[in-house]
Amino acid sequence: MRARRRLLNLTQNETADLADISTRVLSDLENGRETVRLDILTAVAAALGMSLSLAVTR
Repeated sequence: MRARRRLLNLTQNETADLADISTRVLSDLENGRETVRLDILTAVAAALGMSLSLAVTR
């Protein structure tokens, strides 16, 4: 997500505002320091014009 954010020339603050999350949560997400809830991941993806797909395996 960091690469996409940078491609769009967005700061972490701008992206966090668009996703309605804190800058710290976004930073933790980008740096792999946090287990992220699906709703937060979806919000960030939407803010960056990305979509998510899940593969459920058994």
